Amino acid sequence: MQRDNYVRPISTLRITDAEEAGGKGANMGELVAANLPVPPGFVLLRDCYRESMNSGGVADQLSTLHRDAMKCAADTTRLHEMCSHMQDLVRKAGVADVVRELLVEAYHTLGPGVVVAVRSSATGEDGRDASFAGMNATITNVSGDDSLVDAVLRCWMSLFSPRVITYRAGRGFTTDPAMAVVVQQMVDSEKAGVAFTADPSTGALDRVVIEGAFGLGEVVVSGAVEPDTYIVSKETLEPLDIRVGHKNFKIVRSEDGLDRSVDLDAQLADARVLSDDELRSIADLAIATERHNGCPQDTEWAISDGKTYLVQARPITTLPTAAPDPHAVLVRGLAAAPGTVAGRVRVLQSPDEGSQLLEGEVLVAPMTNPDWLPTMRRAAALVTDTGGMTCHSAIVARELGIPCLVGARTATRDLHDGTTVTVDGTRGLVLSGRVDVKTTVVTDRPLVAAPTIEVTGTRIYANLAMPDTAEAVAAQGFDGVGLLRAEFMLTDALNGRHPRDMIAHGEQESFIEKMAASVGRIASAFAPRPVIYRATDFRSNEFRGLTGGATYEPVEHNPMIGYRGCYRYVREPDLFALELQALARVRSQSPNVHLMIPFVRTRWELEECLQLVDASPLGRHRGLHRWVMAEVPSVVHWLPEYIGLGIDGVSIGSNDLTQLMLGVDRDSDVCAELFDESDPAVLDAIGQIISTARKFGITSSLCGQAPSTDPTFAEHLVRMGITSVSVNPDALAATRRVVAAAERRLLLDAAR
Repeated sequence: MQRDNYVRPISTLRITDAEEAGGKGANMGELVAANLPVPPGFVLLRDCYRESMNSGGVADQLSTLHRDAMKCAADTTRLHEMCSHMQDLVRKAGVADVVRELLVEAYHTLGPGVVVAVRSSATGEDGRDASFAGMNATITNVSGDDSLVDAVLRCWMSLFSPRVITYRAGRGFTTDPAMAVVVQQMVDSEKAGVAFTADPSTGALDRVVIEGAFGLGEVVVSGAVEPDTYIVSKETLEPLDIRVGHKNFKIVRSEDGLDRSVDLDAQLADARVLSDDELRSIADLAIATERHNGCPQDTEWAISDGKTYLVQARPITTLPTAAPDPHAVLVRGLAAAPGTVAGRVRVLQSPDEGSQLLEGEVLVAPMTNPDWLPTMRRAAALVTDTGGMTCHSAIVARELGIPCLVGARTATRDLHDGTTVTVDGTRGLVLSGRVDVKTTVVTDRPLVAAPTIEVTGTRIYANLAMPDTAEAVAAQGFDGVGLLRAEFMLTDALNGRHPRDMIAHGEQESFIEKMAASVGRIASAFAPRPVIYRATDFRSNEFRGLTGGATYEPVEHNPMIGYRGCYRYVREPDLFALELQALARVRSQSPNVHLMIPFVRTRWELEECLQLVDASPLGRHRGLHRWVMAEVPSVVHWLPEYIGLGIDGVSIGSNDLTQLMLGVDRDSDVCAELFDESDPAVLDAIGQIISTARKFGITSSLCGQAPSTDPTFAEHLVRMGITSVSVNPDALAATRRVVAAAERRLLLDAAR
């Protein structure tokens, strides 16, 4: 073969070369053709990959394995095994001698020991229909011949990662993959980020959206920090909106050529990254890229020594299309609770302002906690600036049956009191005016799902928090309540006061009566089906928000993993005793109520907690089941010990377990894409918990929305042998369907 079939300078490539150079390489060539500032480099064409696999004798085996992997993309365990096998084959084949020779020769033309970025450029990547953004490997700060060869090989191996195979299968790609590799001189950037030539959230074409942070651009594209966000007018290149993010660290290239994190002091962390002149420079380059390529572009830029470079460009593949009606999109966020409803906006900053909200208005708030509950009950819909899919706002809105979007960032600033809007909780939109829709959520809640005909061996339980909806939800056909949250009932019973304040005024009996009445109403509605009451799991910051809370609560920097759950009961047994007394009263009439202990970290604290239960009036009730929540990863190790202490059931809190397994704040809209209950590490932990429960003959459950929204996740649980799943009331029908389908597939596989 000729040299041009192996290696070509970026400057010689055009979009017509995308098949050989991949989308990334071809797009970079177009930028050079448009006389835009692009760091020098070359592309190792896809024939280099094919030559190396053929020379290594693995091409045919890779092709067969790839076809099989595409067919089983939904089977996570098998897919990971096959991908590991394929990557081992690529590593075994290595880089063919002729390819290595030409690669090293091209590298030396860039200069002696130059530091480069090695980026995958797979066939079909960075195209108009599929971006493959972040899917395949990019290796930065590569220096030296051997390191370069190894980086190329790692790019080739990334063709067969589980996420790439799943993405290709979902996009319907059936051909054998191949990969070109871009080798480009590194820009040692002081500032870096991305620029979109259309607003990716609204689809607006008259602006450039720029995100930027200090140091290398990895912190922006990976979501590691909250970048600055700038909206720039395409017509004037003047900033329309500037939001400065909190950038607590940056990544720089150290003297040894490796990436190094550098913490930023408080002043620099909250400083603006880009000047107006730098914004105009970046916007101008992005617009020129769009003009040359003829469609909206997603670009990456870097600034070094005062010069701005473009280091990547691709078409925007997920740009929203214009709405078919004249109603403007005012706000976009995460779709947290389905339904569409129109109403007047009421912006409130704290629950103390709750009396201002009128029945049927749209509540717009920075974020909510249990103190907001009385106000939320009057709202027609809910919109919050922050929060993820499992935050307080989302959970309560789904139970109340009202549309909700969270993580809207600027809703409290962009929406104004008295304005009529339509909240579409299904799509995560707030539209101006009253939009006529075929399906709306009405305010006479709760919304009752149609009866389902599906019958499952896996029990389907409800997640509940308030007695208001108990009778309606019980009539839907749930097998019981798998998670009865205490926090909202406790807030009502305390009337917003801290429990210590209530004790100080000698009002314990009133609290016990109110709690018993609320729990009793739910237990009666579901009898004789089980109701699993999860004891109060307020965090210190939430307790502190109650009246008088500042007197009794510590100030914690990270209350999510602080003073809460089981450990709090051990430290404050008098408060825990009040809950136990209330449950004892309920069980005297409704023995279907059982106790679940949340956030258990260690054996000793659970042992002390169970001793408190046994010594209480509740402990003397025959038939009481004692459950633990499996939220802290240590439960994987300790569960056999917990069972030995007398635990009858384990309920996997998939939200907290995922959060702690992956180290991602479940309430963060910034990190929402990292929160994945189907991550292999999370699934492995869940599998071990269920396996232990089966081994020792106790009940296992999981409370979360994933089984109702992700058939693959539901099938995993069924195959693992879970006893039940517990979901929000609106998800009953969907959960029944996916669980029933999973059970049928399991039976069919066994029969075959």
